[in-house]
Amino acid sequence: MLIWANTFLVLSIIAGIIGFSGFASGSLDFAKVLFAVFALLYLISLAAHFMTKREPPAD
Repeated sequence: MLIWANTFLVLSIIAGIIGFSGFASGSLDFAKVLFAVFALLYLISLAAHFMTKREPPAD
């Protein structure tokens, strides 16, 4: 679950850089929406990870 949270964090940072820097002016609104969606998914995944508290598999 933590892998998904980190993936969403990276995707939201990339979408934020593209959307808020004006790099791709044609897709500005779309990148801002993606940033919000991925940031929300990151927070949900992070909360789910800490709420489940599964133990790592034994070697």
